[in-house]
Amino acid sequence: MDPLLRQTDHRPWPLPSGPWIMTQIWRDLLFAHWRVPAAALRPLVTRRLELDTFDGDAWISVTPFLMSVRPRGMPILPGMSALPELNCRTYVRTEGKPGVFFFSLDTTSRAAVLAARAAYHLPYFHARVRVTKHNGTISYSSHRGRAAWQAEYGPTSPVDYAAPGSADHWLTERYCLYTAWRGGVYRGEIHHARWPLQRAWAKIQENSVTQAAGVEISGPPALLAVSRELKVLIWPLRRIG
Repeated sequence: MDPLLRQTDHRPWPLPSGPWIMTQIWRDLLFAHWRVPAAALRPLVTRRLELDTFDGDAWISVTPFLMSVRPRGMPILPGMSALPELNCRTYVRTEGKPGVFFFSLDTTSRAAVLAARAAYHLPYFHARVRVTKHNGTISYSSHRGRAAWQAEYGPTSPVDYAAPGSADHWLTERYCLYTAWRGGVYRGEIHHARWPLQRAWAKIQENSVTQAAGVEISGPPALLAVSRELKVLIWPLRRIG
């Protein structure tokens, strides 16, 4: 049994039934979160999912990172040891389970785009991405048509864990994703340890990713955090409605 499966006290509901099928390791991840009026997001998310709010607002986040992908019982796939991904997401719930709803997920691997679209019905796109790291500062740029992101970021504090009830905890400690496809709503369960977070700085030179998703934002993010590494177990997608 994977040792991670013994760490469950922090979960808001029990581990999913059935075997997990994939391990991912997420590295050098930035959380950039903006408050957004719920009315601005409601037309963009299927009515079969409830928009989740914190302090009366919905939220949208842009999250750049690097990941490795390993199917269960297999080595890391070629080209999947440091795959860049940039996602744009909001927060939803149904059946008492809060989760994440993606507007877009950009990566450099066409194979990953095709596989994720087929297996998880997620809005993956092929993009040109460049990531460099120097003295703890990460430079991350992604371009896909009119959806562009360019930023530098890094930590400003030691590692800590978000307190239950805080915005950081509400935004990050989520153990499933939701997607809508061909009239159905699907849930993908995941499991990981508590997020090891650090407060962060970020210099965002360009961000049209949210606008490409149909969401207008203004000003700097309301919250920023980084996480150096997190291992994640992933279960198959299941239709829930």
